[in-house]
Amino acid sequence: MPFSRFLDRGFRPFFLLAGVHAVVAMAAWLLFLRGHLALPGPMDPISWHAHEMLFGFAGAAVAGFALTAVANWTGRPPLSGKPLLLLVLAWAAGRLGGAIPVPWELAAAVDVVLPLALAGLVGREVAAAGNWRNLPVVVGIGLLGLASAIDWLEAAGPLADDDLGSRLGVAALVGLTCLIGGRMVPAFTRNWLNRRQATRLPAPPDRLDAATLGLTTLALAAWTGLAVGPVVALLLAGAGLLNLLRLARWRGLATLSEPLLWSLHLGYLWLGVGLLLLAGAAGRPDVVPEVPALHGLTAGAVGLTVVAVMSRATLGHSGRPLVAGTDTAVVFALLVVAAISRVWAGFTSDFYLPLLLVSGGAWIAAFLLYLWRYGPIQLALGERPPPA
Repeated sequence: MPFSRFLDRGFRPFFLLAGVHAVVAMAAWLLFLRGHLALPGPMDPISWHAHEMLFGFAGAAVAGFALTAVANWTGRPPLSGKPLLLLVLAWAAGRLGGAIPVPWELAAAVDVVLPLALAGLVGREVAAAGNWRNLPVVVGIGLLGLASAIDWLEAAGPLADDDLGSRLGVAALVGLTCLIGGRMVPAFTRNWLNRRQATRLPAPPDRLDAATLGLTTLALAAWTGLAVGPVVALLLAGAGLLNLLRLARWRGLATLSEPLLWSLHLGYLWLGVGLLLLAGAAGRPDVVPEVPALHGLTAGAVGLTVVAVMSRATLGHSGRPLVAGTDTAVVFALLVVAAISRVWAGFTSDFYLPLLLVSGGAWIAAFLLYLWRYGPIQLALGERPPPA
């Protein structure tokens, strides 16, 4: 395989690394919980686990998506070759810095290189093409970089550990899921139904979509800054209900025969449910713990949406039909098991550790199967270069 094929678009290295890191980081976390592995990096183990899921796994997926999609948005050539390799190495250096005993200042400085450089690169392309519609994506990526820096300052540095960095990271990822998912899910569903000559299609974008995105952004901002309180709970509950109402207009039940589509609908369902759980945690933390609510949003909404997008983009950008087989459906089913088990674990003390192990095991199995199915495509194994 010519190495240049592997570096021809951002989806290849970053989607592959997202899958690999999802397995490695989760396996390390489960081994730590069972007392079989020490995590000697600058962060404490709990902070490291959260950081790697948000900024390692999800950060790689965001990078792969943004670097690939921006070429479609702007009509400009995609980043490839040595510049892409430098971004990949920056991501890898960030993961290494968090895993080995080095000064936290060095680890933090290396870790924020990728999201900040990515925001700059995507922002440059958006500005050059006058594609201002996608400027919020640039803002979301920039917020991920800021969140990573704050998380380091709280977990290993001078700031009080108020979880502001992790909340901002979750808010940025959920906001991107709402923004990008709100475009992709109905559009992909509409195209698929049109090809089948369906008469009922997803509702076109209207004021409800704008209101949903606006209220979700406001609710996430309030939660990031305040975490708890009746106003925060009310905003999150309203955002959750609006997102569920938005989803109900997208004809999700009509897509049950195509995993690449129903997985996107299911990911967006987790978005609405996760926001409602987070509303409960903000208003009644004695009844609804925050940790399971957060995992409803991260393992559920972000996890499912990320894998659905990575699978679809890998097929589409490698010239393959947008059709998923049974193996991909099993990947999504395992991710659902992982999300439900992790949320459930937060509501019980009797079965907490067994459910945690079930969740982690299903997560690892899902990504091993994902890598078996899509890893060879991302590595460009057996692909011939395009004719000169």
